[in-house]
Amino acid sequence: MTSITSVELNYLVFRYLQESGFTHSAFTLGYEAGINKCTIDGSLVPPGALITFVQKGLQYLEMEANLSNNDAEMDEDFSFLQPLDIITKDVNQLRQMIKEKRKNIQKDRKKDEDKDKEVDREHEGERGRVREKERHEKEKEREKERERAESNKEREKQPEEVSYKEMVLDQEDKDVVRHEENGTFVGPEPMDTATTSNPASQDACEIPSSEVTILEGHTSEVCACAWSPTGSLLASGSGDSTARIWTISDGLFKSGAQNSPSNVLVLKHVKGRTNEKSKDVTTLDWNGEGTLLATGSYDGQARIWTTNGELRTTLSKHKGPIFSLKWNKKGDYLLTGSCDKTAIVWDVKAEEWKQQFEFHTGPTLDVDWRNNVSFATSSTDNMIYVCKIGETRPIKTFAGHQGEVNCVKWDPTGSLLASCSDDITAKIWCMKQDKYVHDLREHSKEIYAIRWSPTGPGTNNPNQQLVLSSASFDSTVKLWDVELGKLLYSLNGHRDPVYSVAFSPNGEYLASGSLDKSMHIWSLKEGKIVKTYTGNGGIFEVCWNKDGDKIAACFANNTLCVLDFRM
Repeated sequence: MTSITSVELNYLVFRYLQESGFTHSAFTLGYEAGINKCTIDGSLVPPGALITFVQKGLQYLEMEANLSNNDAEMDEDFSFLQPLDIITKDVNQLRQMIKEKRKNIQKDRKKDEDKDKEVDREHEGERGRVREKERHEKEKEREKERERAESNKEREKQPEEVSYKEMVLDQEDKDVVRHEENGTFVGPEPMDTATTSNPASQDACEIPSSEVTILEGHTSEVCACAWSPTGSLLASGSGDSTARIWTISDGLFKSGAQNSPSNVLVLKHVKGRTNEKSKDVTTLDWNGEGTLLATGSYDGQARIWTTNGELRTTLSKHKGPIFSLKWNKKGDYLLTGSCDKTAIVWDVKAEEWKQQFEFHTGPTLDVDWRNNVSFATSSTDNMIYVCKIGETRPIKTFAGHQGEVNCVKWDPTGSLLASCSDDITAKIWCMKQDKYVHDLREHSKEIYAIRWSPTGPGTNNPNQQLVLSSASFDSTVKLWDVELGKLLYSLNGHRDPVYSVAFSPNGEYLASGSLDKSMHIWSLKEGKIVKTYTGNGGIFEVCWNKDGDKIAACFANNTLCVLDFRM
């Protein structure tokens, strides 16, 4: 407790009585034979009343100091003061003290808020990024609807002129001559191919339900899927804290045939139901032999599973959700990229981390191996780094994007690196120069995914031209001539953002999946849709099996579908 002198006590009581309306300010406080004695205007005040005076005096001065000069109401940051400060300092001094206290409180709050924001940013999982972009799209969709309405009104006013324009455009499309050169097709100008305007044609390429199997069992959106490179196993990862391995039989499907528990292994990433949401499975990848499945989770751990569903290894070092994960070709290293801004190479045999790469200043969004010992990483910090095991600094830095880099992919030979970004561009880089080789700028919104075709030198399809595909929030898929850096095709069939594209193993077809719930299969020879399927939720990923006769897609409505593809 703080002790005060009789003089200080005198002053306190004096201030309180003065402000309480007493007209006379003369009073004395004395101590006689150990008994408190106080007189006000000559009248004796009992000891109990004296204590009340002291308490009320303290409270009064404290309240007065907390009042602003212009306000009769106290701030929410009411500051409690030490009694000794209240007695020994005047109101102006007390107010200055409180002002300093509040400044410090506000600084601390801002630090806490900044820290909370940083934590939120660094723990923003793939689903969070996707949903944020979805909201962004919905906001813009209203503007598109208004523009469409205005366009329709204009057409009604000038039917003959618009009809003539449409006929001219149609004729121009028919006049495009395509030449076959080593299995590729080029025209005098990049061709803008749209879905057929004839509804009957659209219906004709709709995949019948007899050729579709729906895989049910997940209890949250399915955000990742991948076929085993050697067999008929399909892996899926979901927000329900599980991955699953489905056994898909060969041959044509019987609708619903694969939907039995005996055909699926459930890989639980959490025991019981505690804190399930921290263990969403965000990414997965098979090793080259198809014997091990790696999964990355929102809890920052990577896990390695056998084809029997047995958990073989848990890899823990990341301090945030894992966004991307890849095996190297040899299968001895696993690479992970995390929200904690780092990438880690894991020694699978030793079951421990080999090297952690801490170069980015924002969450690492994607990683991709160039060969067995070097790889590229991309981040929300707009940067791309090429790293090598054993090196403490990047062996190459690619700077040029003006927005977060969503995806990086090496071509089949590891010669060229493609990247795509929220800055509405895709870029192609090579190790021999610092600046990009090509800057691809035909999209009108953020580009979310890119894929190289399995064609060109060093592939199983060496006589076909190497091309790059890009999928964007502008609802289109575009194909690029990577030698010239020019647009080959714009595939306009979706109505909402396209999140995933995948080439068939022979490079002749491209599958695309969109938030419009539809998956289109495009013939690259004809530049048009040859098959289409519409499900009951937005599509996050599409992938082909090794034989190219089945395509899987994972949906936001907790299901996967497997399509039989025969042409």
